[in-house]
Amino acid sequence: MQKGTRSIGFNLLFIFIFVFSSCKSDDAIPTPSLPEEMEEEMENNMDNDSSEEMRDISSTELVAEMGVGWNLGNSFDVRNSDKTVWGNPLPLSTHINAVKEMGFETLRIPVTWNFNMLAQAPYTVEIPYLARVKRIVDVGLQNDMHVIINTHHDDWIIPTEAEAPIVKERLASLWTQIGNHFIDYGDKLIFEVMNEPRHIDTPEEWSGGTAEGRRVLNEFHQVCVDAIRATGNNNAKRHIMVSTYAASTTQNAFADLIIPDDPNIIVSIHSYFPWIFAGQDAGGTNNWGSDADKSALDRELDRIKERWVTQENRPVILGEWGAKDKNNLSTRVSYVDYYARGAVARGLVPIIWDDGGDFGLYDRHAMSWKYPEIARAVVEAGK
Repeated sequence: MQKGTRSIGFNLLFIFIFVFSSCKSDDAIPTPSLPEEMEEEMENNMDNDSSEEMRDISSTELVAEMGVGWNLGNSFDVRNSDKTVWGNPLPLSTHINAVKEMGFETLRIPVTWNFNMLAQAPYTVEIPYLARVKRIVDVGLQNDMHVIINTHHDDWIIPTEAEAPIVKERLASLWTQIGNHFIDYGDKLIFEVMNEPRHIDTPEEWSGGTAEGRRVLNEFHQVCVDAIRATGNNNAKRHIMVSTYAASTTQNAFADLIIPDDPNIIVSIHSYFPWIFAGQDAGGTNNWGSDADKSALDRELDRIKERWVTQENRPVILGEWGAKDKNNLSTRVSYVDYYARGAVARGLVPIIWDDGGDFGLYDRHAMSWKYPEIARAVVEAGK
């Protein structure tokens, strides 16, 4: 990526912000000015290069070098223009440095764009928000991590025939903008076009969706891939993640996903398995670890590998998994150790979910690990 001197780059950024803010439509939701600590970080690092190399390697080769990962959850993905209302502070380089120092090699940055872009055509994303996201992407890359950005809680992505025309138009615009913004970044930056795409608040939301929903979702994936590829340069070979309906492992979701005819596609799957232990409160359990529990988890991971790696010859990233805190630390440590080792042994990349809350591992306020035992277990499993 071509960058000028620190002062020139910094001044240009704020010229862009001023022009954009002066010209944008009233439909846009205003973005708060960059906080002082982020302004200082951006200025101090404006002339630091991020990874720029786009190697001629397959998605399978890329995934093989990604190790284990960590999610910056409940941050940029907050359903609000104020990204602190879910309890976490704005992300800083200190947070990402700590994750890297723990030994995580991949950083997933969930991003919700809905509250920082025009709701009508041309669906322009606010430049200050792109700058914030870019800053954390850069920190990850400067730490020699693989970095994933996506569309996360963008609830306008509704997979129905009725909504499809407007959703396709908006997805194409959004990924064209994201693609152009990161056009010179190397292959360690990965685009995940949708997070858990589904029709929210329907009976089939988490059970694999309807036939219509799965069909329309395939069309959405193709629109996103086409938009990214059309921006050219490094994006012509950018590695792109697509997911099943709701990123689930249900039979229908697995059966009906049509992967775009493109060599650099990675399958994105989320598996909080078994949910009764990993996430469910009422009626759930805080116990796990019997031979039957381990065999069931083995079968889940085997199903994922068989369907995508073996049958489709596509690599898989387990973009979210983990276990909610139920006052069962030793059990959670055993679970994540077994899960991560099983995933890595099957060539799957496990990226543990950290929301700073019930799934929290790293305390972003205190800037210290709340559950270092869990983090270390995942990292050791990846070695």
